[in-house]
Amino acid sequence: MYICLMSLHALGLVVNHFIHCVKSKWGNECTHFSAPATVIFMIALTFEALLFSLFTAIMFGTQVHAICTDETGIEQLKREKPTWAKQTHCMAMRAVFGSQFSIGWFNPLVTPDVSSGKTQSCMYSV
Repeated sequence: MYICLMSLHALGLVVNHFIHCVKSKWGNECTHFSAPATVIFMIALTFEALLFSLFTAIMFGTQVHAICTDETGIEQLKREKPTWAKQTHCMAMRAVFGSQFSIGWFNPLVTPDVSSGKTQSCMYSV
C-alpha cells in the first residue's frame, strides 16, 4: 500500500512539473537538462510509477481479499474445502493485526500491543 501511495505521489509530482514547465515555456528555471531529456525522464518516471502503483495495488487487494475470505488464492484455485472454522471479515482482520481496528494499522512504525494480541512478541512476524 505504501509503495502504491508513493508511486501515485510521484505521478502527481510529474504532472505538476510538466504543468510548471509548459507554463514557463521550458525555460531555465524549469529544468537542469534540455527539454527533450526532461520529457524522456518524465515519460520514464510516469511509466515506472504507473507499473509500480498498479502492481502494488493489485497485491494489496489480493492480500486483503485473502484475509477477508480466510483462504488464499491457491486454495481458491484448488477449490479445496476448508478444514478450519471460517471467521467473519472483522475477526479475520483482527486475527491478522492482533487488536481492534485502529488508525495504527496503517502506520508501519506502530509497535503491536502484546497484551491484547499474541502471547509472545516473537510470534509477530514483520
